Amino acid sequence: MTALTAAGVGHAAVMATLHGACFDKTGETAWDEPAMAELLAMPGALAFIASVGDQPVGFILARLAADEGEIITIGTRPDVRRQGIGESLLTRTIETAASAGATRIFLEVAADNAPALTFYRGRDFKDCGRRKGYYRRTGGPVDAYILVFEIAAGK
Repeated sequence: MTALTAAGVGHAAVMATLHGACFDKTGETAWDEPAMAELLAMPGALAFIASVGDQPVGFILARLAADEGEIITIGTRPDVRRQGIGESLLTRTIETAASAGATRIFLEVAADNAPALTFYRGRDFKDCGRRKGYYRRTGGPVDAYILVFEIAAGK
């Protein structure tokens, strides 16, 4: 069974480790503990860690401002993907954002990340823009799609 725990600056090391585990093969640079702590300390930061037993297996980091939210990063370890962990993290974040007055949530996803695009689009995220060369990777830049979830429409 997956448990979700609200996360803060004190969880920066765990979240940095998870970020590295989730994105180490994408060619993107994993965020280290100080970078993660800085993000978690932002006004409006919202984060959760998913655990199975005592093992952290996934995380989400978002921020809220006025009536909007932004998912900064979300990931599950490769060995536990497609088990509903990302769904649980996303759902809890949307519910928390809605309770805080958010009416929409944005995120960016790499244009070459077909599984993530399928995941978000299957949960009513809609395309609303594109950022050329947004992701810097060892193999060269990759565009990002900007997606939006309208909270009232998705309830």
